[in-house]
Amino acid sequence: MIRNFANKTAVLTGGASGFGLECARIAASMKMNVVLVDVQEDALDKAKAEIKATGVQVLAQKVDVSSASEMENLANLVEVTFGAPHFVFNNAGVGSGGLIWENSVADWQWVLGVNVWGVVHGVRLFTPMMLAAAKADPNYEGHVVNTASMAGILTAPNMGVYNVSKHAVVALTETLYQDLKLVTDQVSASVLCPYFVPTGISQSHRNRPSNLPHQKATKSQLIGQAMSDKAVNSGKVSAADTAHMVFEAIAQDQFYIYSHPHALDNVQTRMEAIVQQKNPPNPFEARPDIGDKLKAELRS
Repeated sequence: MIRNFANKTAVLTGGASGFGLECARIAASMKMNVVLVDVQEDALDKAKAEIKATGVQVLAQKVDVSSASEMENLANLVEVTFGAPHFVFNNAGVGSGGLIWENSVADWQWVLGVNVWGVVHGVRLFTPMMLAAAKADPNYEGHVVNTASMAGILTAPNMGVYNVSKHAVVALTETLYQDLKLVTDQVSASVLCPYFVPTGISQSHRNRPSNLPHQKATKSQLIGQAMSDKAVNSGKVSAADTAHMVFEAIAQDQFYIYSHPHALDNVQTRMEAIVQQKNPPNPFEARPDIGDKLKAELRS
């Protein structure tokens, strides 16, 4: 929980676009020091200029969050520059689609590297720093927010690698929350589970490392990309709307953050099937037209 954000420090990975940039804008409006972290240098430079123009202190770093050494260097630089951060937003993420057996080793390495290891590094490096600050100062307040997805609590077909990565983030963050409650009342955690929000994640292949081999996209991957583009771009809830939800959750120590709470009906159906030992439910029960179209395209 953080009740007063002024003069505190926010570290935001994936900070040059989407949720990260929108949270940076809010942080700047609240007079926080802002640390922008991203792998896309041109977008990072633009974001840095925008946030710096508001008058707050800004540190911008190009970092591959999947790299332990790069994240360690970032954490050291943040500590030297601002001390322990107060809000850490482990938000960097990439998307991936296609039938789960069609994903290459490189696909798995890239998606799990960013979506899971990026969060792991953020937690393992910044949490001890925050706990030390809390021990030294009874007035210190800290909060970690990890970006998962509704794909972290649902298992939509044709996007298995992404589902796996986001389930890991949900489990990691729930455990982080419980572990923190054992040792402190000054630092807490939340998990962000957005649904289809226009953020640019559906075009995340633009930042795929050149050293990871590209295979020709399979039919299922092309279909998944098209469906993702359509769903994300038609989203009615904006990244800015979601960013405000993040700050409200931090202020209220609310753990689960949902951009589309109506999607929880599907979560309840899934959980009931698990408890009742039923087979996984049809994910397209509410929209059979979409399921029929996907099945027809994959079988044609």
